[in-house]
Amino acid sequence: MPRRRKRARFEQLTEFERGRIIGLREAGLSYRAVASRVQRNSSTVMRVWKQWTDECRTTRKSGSGPRNVTSARDDRHLVRMARTDRTASSRQLAALWSIATGVSLCASSIRRRLLQCGLRARTPLYRIPLTHDHRRLRLQWANQHRDWRADWQHVVFSDESRFNLWYHDGRIRVRRYAGERHLPECIIERHSGRTPGVMVWGAIAYHRRSQLLRIVGNLNSNRYIREVLQPEAVPFLQSLPGAVFQQDNARPHTARIVKSFFAAQQVQLLPWPACSPDMSPIEHVWDVIGRRLARDPRPVASADELWTQEKKDTYLLHQCICTVNIEFCIISNAISYNYEVVE
Repeated sequence: MPRRRKRARFEQLTEFERGRIIGLREAGLSYRAVASRVQRNSSTVMRVWKQWTDECRTTRKSGSGPRNVTSARDDRHLVRMARTDRTASSRQLAALWSIATGVSLCASSIRRRLLQCGLRARTPLYRIPLTHDHRRLRLQWANQHRDWRADWQHVVFSDESRFNLWYHDGRIRVRRYAGERHLPECIIERHSGRTPGVMVWGAIAYHRRSQLLRIVGNLNSNRYIREVLQPEAVPFLQSLPGAVFQQDNARPHTARIVKSFFAAQQVQLLPWPACSPDMSPIEHVWDVIGRRLARDPRPVASADELWTQEKKDTYLLHQCICTVNIEFCIISNAISYNYEVVE
C-alpha cells in the first residue's frame, strides 16, 4: 500500500516580496534568476508577474484561499464554549463541538478560530485555595486597615522562604526540530526527591531591613525564639520606635510559648488573616532574590554556595523600600496590593 503523501504547507508572499519580484523583472532578470533571488519557485514568480501585467495589481483577490467551515455565528458559539471551560484543550473543544453541531473540526482549526477571536492559551495564575471563611476574614481585615496611610511605615513584615539549588518554574523552552524530542540535549532532568536548598528568615520595614538569617533543619517554636526572635527580630524592632511586627500564622509563630515571649518583650503584633501570603510585600523581596539567583550564570554546586550568593544579593538590595498602597477592589471579594520594590 503506497504511503499517504503529506499535504504541503504553503506560505503566502508578502507585499514586499511581490514588489521585489516586479522590480527585478523590470530590471531585466529572468524568471529563474528572480526565483533564485527571492527563494521562491519560478512558477510563483511567473504568476506574480502575470498578475501585474494583466491586472496592474499585486494584492490577492478577496475571498481567495480555503473557505471556513464555520460561520461567524459558529465562531461565537465556539468562543462561548471556550469561555465556559477555560482549561479545556483544543482537542476537548473539538470533541464537544462535534457532539453539539455534528460537524467535525480539527484541533488546529479550533486553535486558529480562537486566536482570531483573541483567545490565546496562556499559563494560569496559581493561588492558594481559599474557603468562604478565608475570603470573609481577608475582606474584614482589609476593611479594618483601609484608612491606613502613614501607619504602614511602622509595620515590620517578616517571613521565611526556601531557595533550592535546582528548580523548574515551567518557563524553560527547548528549541528543536520535529522528531528531536528524545535527544539528550532536548531533555531537562527533574529531581524526584527533596531538592537541596537553603531556608532563610528576613524582615523589612519602610526604610530598613534586617539581617538575613539561615535556618538549618525544621523550625519549631523554641528554635524560632532562640535563633530568630532573640538575636535579630526583637533588637530590630526595638531600634524602630512604634514598630508593629507582622508574621504569618505558621505553627512556630502562633505557639503559646511564642505569644508569651512577645507579651514579655512588649512586642505589638499586627493581626494577620490566614492563607494570605500574597498580601505581604516581603514576598516580592523573595521574588527579586530568586530571580537574581536564577540569572547568575555561575552554577551553584552546594547549599553553602547558595547561602553565600543569597547574602550577596540581599546586600545588593540596599534599603528595600516597600511602599504599601492598599487599593480595595471589592470585586469577587478580592484585594489588590500595589508594591513598589526599589532595588
